[in-house]
Amino acid sequence: MEHRTVRPSIRYSRDGMGPARAVIAATAQHPAVPARGLAVLDDLATAIMLTMGPLLPVGARPPRVPHRFALVVLHRPRGAHHRRRGDHRRGVAMRLSFLEPLYAEPGPFASVYVDTSRDVEHPERAIALRWRRLRESLSRQGSDRALLNVLEEAVGADTEVPGVHGQAIFAAHGTLVLDGELPRPPERDSARYSTLPDAMPLVTQHVPEIPYMAVVVHYGGLPTAETHGWVTLEAETGTWPASTVTPGERLHRRVAVATWHRTSLRLGHRLDERARRAHADAVVVGGDEWACNVLIRRLPHTLRDKVVRVGGRTPTHTGRALLEPQLDGVFRGRMAAHDRELVDIFIGRRALEGPMAEGLAATVAALQRGQVAALLLNRPPGSSLRLWAGSQPTQLALTEAELMSFGVRAPREERADEALVRALVGTGAELVVVPENELRLYEGVGALLRYTDPGTPS
Repeated sequence: MEHRTVRPSIRYSRDGMGPARAVIAATAQHPAVPARGLAVLDDLATAIMLTMGPLLPVGARPPRVPHRFALVVLHRPRGAHHRRRGDHRRGVAMRLSFLEPLYAEPGPFASVYVDTSRDVEHPERAIALRWRRLRESLSRQGSDRALLNVLEEAVGADTEVPGVHGQAIFAAHGTLVLDGELPRPPERDSARYSTLPDAMPLVTQHVPEIPYMAVVVHYGGLPTAETHGWVTLEAETGTWPASTVTPGERLHRRVAVATWHRTSLRLGHRLDERARRAHADAVVVGGDEWACNVLIRRLPHTLRDKVVRVGGRTPTHTGRALLEPQLDGVFRGRMAAHDRELVDIFIGRRALEGPMAEGLAATVAALQRGQVAALLLNRPPGSSLRLWAGSQPTQLALTEAELMSFGVRAPREERADEALVRALVGTGAELVVVPENELRLYEGVGALLRYTDPGTPS
């Protein structure tokens, strides 16, 4: 009987936290609160109510309006060796439900990050050499032959993805648990065999996860409708940067130039529907200047306000995201709108002593109690930072003694990034990576809380 490894498929779903916008009044009385994007209210009490938000019991989740995508891994029966490249439906700011299969069973896990780019002369040979070094490293760390063989089958199997990219692969107990594409190669190839999966590099490759729509309009004739020829339009929604290697469903239309003015009005409403479904933060438009101008003038004003015009070459058959080079220039260094809303809420709660935590000790204490709705990081924790962990996601602490005082037997010292990701996945919390120039967090970490009670550390 032929043995085939199970590869879970990956798709994009959309659910999550709504834009409970933090609104602060009287910023002159609260200089710690920046005015960026915050409405000024006449009644400070109203501002406090909006900023504090409802208090929810442990384990409950606040009402959520779909905003940005999260990967969801679908288990398939044994033998259903299948990989999907993802469709881009909207989810929340880095909800980590796509990692749930990693924590469904106990470790140890093999976590592999490898450059599988196809832009070199002999990509298969290069990938094989990279994997050989990683295999030797995992063998030294204690991985058995069955686990190594499963990984070897998966490494480089993303032959359908062209260009520069990477691959993240996780396996345990002789079974492939998750594999997925990285929008850019890892800084260095790595392989780790450990009790908890090394998931933070995968997570951080998907931020800031900005939802967008890209539109390319091609036309090579005179800038007038009084002629013959065709205008072609292609449009695609996605979430940057992940969609660079997992482009979504594409809309394609070919229109006679003589009817372009009239048809672009109907197309504008069609594009508006797509952008609304994707909750796009921006609409990036490139191509022929005249044809683009005609289309943009006929877009609904709510969509027109989101348009970003870009120049440069606009190929449409690359196998990667539409307008990929231009997207990088538009979005690099930018935060998603939902992330910024969460940052504003945090700033407001910090100023008004609302339900939030800041610093490693306070944040870990909130994770222990399942209070964290969203974790904010200035940067991922370094590999040298450690926490003590038990068998459950909320069993983590700064010291072994603290964890044992909760009745946890045989706690283990783990890397902080691995323990934090497991806690976020296990409690359904979001993750926001916020640059220090946007918000400087004490010890680089903070959290928005679902609720507070007398036991919440101050």
